[in-house]
Amino acid sequence: MSLNPQQSYVYLAEDGSSQCFSADTFWQPANMERAGDGWLISEFAFTEDWLTWEMHPEGDEFVYLLSGAVELHLEQGDGVQAIALRGSGAVVVPRGVWHTAKVKEPSRMLHVTRGAGTQNRPA
Repeated sequence: MSLNPQQSYVYLAEDGSSQCFSADTFWQPANMERAGDGWLISEFAFTEDWLTWEMHPEGDEFVYLLSGAVELHLEQGDGVQAIALRGSGAVVVPRGVWHTAKVKEPSRMLHVTRGAGTQNRPA
């Protein structure tokens, strides 16, 4: 089965099974409940800075820049760490760390994270 990761999320369950969800409907409560505590894989295109900070309390997040240029900001105990990525590259955002992105060039990013409990706040 072929899918577009910008339009569908792939959910990898703890038991090794997978499900595909439309990006438009994934965040509905019934789908989130079915998704449980597994891993969520999603791709996003960005032309502007993120409007929110986010934090994943249930696991680290693998953020892979597929194209473009971004600066990821990670809020650490001693301040905000800026990590620049250009062209291609990846960052592992530790569990529980608030993070956001400043878009330097139109970008595509692939995210792998445990979606359960994700929190957001305004940037």
